[in-house]
This record gives sequence, C-alpha cells and structure tokens, in this order.
Amino acid sequence: MSAKRTERLLTLVIMLLSSRRGFTKEELFEEIDLYREATSVAAREKLFDRDKAALREQGIPLEAYSEDALFDNDNTVQRYRISAENYRLGGVSFLPEEYAVLNLAAGVWDQGSLDSAASRALRKLSSRSTDGGTELTPLIQPRITTDAPYWDTVWQALTSRAPLRFPYRAASTGREEMRTVHPWGMGARFGHWYVVGFDTTRKAERFFRLSRMTGEPVILPGTFEVPASFDMNQTLSSLSRSEPDRIAVVAARPGSCQVLRVRKDTEILQTGEEWDVLRVPYAASSPMAATIAGLGVNARVREPQELAAEVVRLLDDAHAAALAAPEHLEISGRARPAPRRKSSSQDHLLRLLDLVPYLLAHPGAEVGETARRFDVTEVQLTKDLDLLFVSGPRHYPDGLMDVNIEEDRIYLTNARDLAEPVKLSMDEACSLLVGLQALRELPGMRDNEAIISAQTKLTAAAGDAARIGTAVATKLTEDDVDPTLEVLQAALHSNVRVDVDYFVPTRDEITRRLLEPVRIFLHQDTWYLEAWSVDSDGLRNFRLDRIQRATLTDQPATADLDEEFLARDRRSVAPYRSGDADLAVTLLLEPRARWIAAQYNADAVQELGEDRLAARLKVASSAWIPGLVAGLGGSAAVIAPAELRAETLRWLDAARAHQALA
Repeated sequence: MSAKRTERLLTLVIMLLSSRRGFTKEELFEEIDLYREATSVAAREKLFDRDKAALREQGIPLEAYSEDALFDNDNTVQRYRISAENYRLGGVSFLPEEYAVLNLAAGVWDQGSLDSAASRALRKLSSRSTDGGTELTPLIQPRITTDAPYWDTVWQALTSRAPLRFPYRAASTGREEMRTVHPWGMGARFGHWYVVGFDTTRKAERFFRLSRMTGEPVILPGTFEVPASFDMNQTLSSLSRSEPDRIAVVAARPGSCQVLRVRKDTEILQTGEEWDVLRVPYAASSPMAATIAGLGVNARVREPQELAAEVVRLLDDAHAAALAAPEHLEISGRARPAPRRKSSSQDHLLRLLDLVPYLLAHPGAEVGETARRFDVTEVQLTKDLDLLFVSGPRHYPDGLMDVNIEEDRIYLTNARDLAEPVKLSMDEACSLLVGLQALRELPGMRDNEAIISAQTKLTAAAGDAARIGTAVATKLTEDDVDPTLEVLQAALHSNVRVDVDYFVPTRDEITRRLLEPVRIFLHQDTWYLEAWSVDSDGLRNFRLDRIQRATLTDQPATADLDEEFLARDRRSVAPYRSGDADLAVTLLLEPRARWIAAQYNADAVQELGEDRLAARLKVASSAWIPGLVAGLGGSAAVIAPAELRAETLRWLDAARAHQALA
C-alpha cells in the first residue's frame, strides 16, 4: 500500500466518521484531493470501489444507504458513512497488572500465526491501560503455532460461518473420502489442530484433524448457525489420546531400551545376561514400530508378528533410502522464519488508526518508546506522523491534525474523530481471548485474578467478536506433564535447585541431574526446561516428558547468569543449543519428514522439488542420527558428512541382520 493510498484511505475514514448523515460520492470526490488524480471518471469510480472494499476488509464498518427507500439500489443517490458506535472500541480500561497479562497472552502466539493480530490488539488496548509500567517476566512460556495444513482456509470458513468441503483420510479406516462440514470451532491438542463441526453426510458432530486433509479445502456458499451450547474448550477436553489396547513382547538387551522401560505400565517379564523380556502396552503400531526400529540391535519384537514385520519394513525402507541419497549436495539457502499472516504494508492504515488514540491518551509520548510499542523504526514513525499531518479533508475548518515533536516528545491535537481505537476484529479478539485462556490453563495460573479480570473486560469490550472465544481453544499441557511442571514452577518461584532423573535417548540411559531452573517453554508441542546444570557447569535444555522424577531441594540457585544474554536468548524458543564443537549433519527429508527441519532448528535448508527438503542440523553428537533415520522408515537419509553416511548404512545393515534372526 503506497503512502498516497494510505493517506487517501485515512482521509476517507476521517470524513465518514465526522457526519452521521454521511456523504455522497460526489461530495467525497470534491473534498478528497487524491481522488481527482484519477485519469478518468471510470478510473475514479474504480478507485473508490477498491477503497471501500479495502476498508471493509480491514474491519472498518463502512455503510452505504439511501435517504429514499425507493432508491436503495441506486448508486447515484447512495450516501456513505462509518457509524461511530460500530467503529469505536467500547468503554473499558485495564489496570497495569491486567495489561501485563494481556502482553503475555499476545506473546503466546508464534510468529506466522495470529501474532500480528495480537500486536494490533495490544496497540488498541494500550490507550485504555492506566500507566503503571508493570511488566511480567514469563517463567513459563507457552507457544501456539498455526502452521497446520490449510489453517487459514479453515479459519476463514469458521469466522464467516461458511460450509467447508475437503478430502479427508480417516485414521480408523485409511480411506479417503470427501467431507462437507459446518465448522463450529477449531482447537489444538496433542500437537495437532482440529476442526469440529456438523458433518452433513453423517448428520452428526465430528472432529477432523487438519493434517489428515489430503487436499485444499473449499469454502462453499451459504451459512449456518452454531448451537448456542457449543464451547470449543469443553469439546476439546473430551478429545483423548488413543488408550493402549495392544501388547508387545520385546526382547531388550540389559541396561538398554530405556524408552520402552520408562513407558507407563511396562512390565519386565524376565531378566537375563543377554536379554530382558518386556511386556509393553501400545495404542498404534506405526509409532511403536518406529520406536523399536530406532533401537537397532538392542531390541527385537517377539509378539505380535504384525509389529515385527512393520519394524523390518521400516529398516528395509530406511536402508534403501540411505543407498539412494545423493552423496554431495551444497545447501545455499538459510532457514527462513515463517511468513506473517499479513504484510506490514496491509497493516499500515490500521497502525495509523491505532497511533492516533495512543498519542492522544499519552500526550508527550517519547519517540523511541512509541516506535518500540508500534514495532517500527523511529524513521518509519516519523513518516507515519508526517502522513497523519497531511491526511484529512482540505476544505473543512480545522480539518487537518496538528502533530508537533518537541524535545523528542510527540504532541497530537485536533484529532477528535479518531480519538477512540477501532473495535477489535475477530482475529484480534481471538488472539488475546484464546491466549488468556491458554495461560489460565497452566498449572499455578488457573486462579490468577489478573487473568480472570482481563478476560472478563476483554470479552465485554470485544462485543460480537468475543464469540470467537468459545469457538477456538487450545490445551497446552496434559496430566502426564502437569506434576513435573508444578515442581519446576515452584523451583523457579523459590529460586532453588531441583534434583531430577532424566532419560537421555541419545545415550539410552537415565541420569541423575542437579539443576537450577531458568525458564520453561513450549516448542512444537513439547515442553522444555532451560536450566543451569550444576554437574555440567553450563546452560542446558531438558524435555519435561523425559524427566522421570523431579524433587525440590533446599539448596539455593547460585549460578551467576548474564541477564542481558538471557533476555536476547529468550526471544527464541529453539530447544537445541549449538556450540562451537557441534557437527553439521545434512539430511534429505521426504514430505512426511519435513518437520525435522523445524523440530531440530535447522540452520540451512534447500528445496529439492516434489516437496523434498535438504536440511543442515548442528548436533553435539551424531550417535542418535542412525536411530532417527531408522524410525522414519525411508522418509529421511543422511547426505553428509560422509563418515556419518557410511556409519548409518553399517548401523542399518546390522539392525536388519539382527531382525532377520527373529
């Protein structure tokens, strides 16, 4: 969006807000100089139509009406206006501690999802927050990502209440079928996004996992009503993981296969010098087979035979992929962050409309602080202020805003029509309401008064847009992690050390650690503890689902950590820390294994066509790579270094020979 178009749109908003009666097109063209730059009457009409569509697209409630009901459909006599009541955010103010938790709620969204909407919502609400400078340092940092396939399309259908049709492969049957659904809500749990709604074929409410959609969903014409009793939080709570209903009998070498031994309800049926015999419950054969394949020569399935055959197939496919992988590949592209849902150019007008009420609520705001709040440079802020100064009707008395900068402080006057923030849009309301609910679900925060009061006020201020708060939900923790999370949170608040038993899959062992917790964060649906390891004398990350036991001690945390370094480091939630001695490993990833690049924080990637990807990872040890490749069953292969490629082939040969002895 060019500066001239932004100026024209801003002037249009100012005029349409200034009169309840509104204006005809001719009156608008007369008052707004930039319309006269059109090369013809037809071009000017087209320009005006585009501007109307742009305002409505960005949530500005532009109305068209006729003063004579007989001419409702006659564009030549229509008048245009923006209803101040529908435009302006309802009267609400937030205490410093409430605005602080709103900041935390906005920070829940990962880049590339609703984070830009959350930032816009905070800008609007900043003019309604009493000054207190309260900031909360989040010791627990959840993250909600919306990188699931077709998320944007499903979101659009949900918010517009439009039917959705998509091809879908059900987990229970494996068959692909076309489904038509009225989407009532969306939710994230167990690392997956789901859409819930009325299945028009089965005439019943159904869950659909977005990652099981096998093609682009299509939004259909029409609309529907959502049952008044529907609440996505309650519906999401009813979703559960498949309970183990099968039993595997596995021979495991003594002291190895800890990943099986620590599973809930695993029994040791027999011990021996060469083999222990384990009874391991499991729910689905594919993940269980992948786990056992990754153990190589240390495990062998005795029962059932179907599971043993699946392990052999994974190893055979991994071996074939390892042989076929290219031996030399130069990666030229660096890993790039996911794009934002909306570009900054599209956000420019909304930023200006948010800037005016903020400056009016904070007279004398510092240039640097204002630029930081609006996430722009001081140079860009100066350009925005210049644009505010020249925007407005030319022929109205005092039609233009006055903008002055004195001693690096901003003063804005004569901006009565834009004094109130724009109402929260659907995605803005969603970002904060769902973020607050996600915080409220975390252990230790469920009865937080600031979160509860901020949630209540925000729901009232959002008006009709607040309905999205019952249509979108996330569940970020589960019962198996909550007890550990509570212990670690207590250690953080008390600033004491914690004694843990930790499962290290790369070494297939359980170790005892003395840790000084720093923060807890969520990445790719997995919780991590960042802590100073007393034993290793360094900062490390630990997966919470691998902590077998966590006990508070009475020993105070004594590590002298660089707070400036930690503040910089906290902007990233990558769970894997790279060091100078790390080895660079390049993997070839098929479409089903592309997640590896994000999960293991690839520092460089190269698209190879057909949705295949080469990814370069930095790892402290490469010993676990052959097991990873084996479990992926042909979806990944080692390209470099050559020594690891050769070692992986030898590892797979030995594992295949071992399984053949069964």
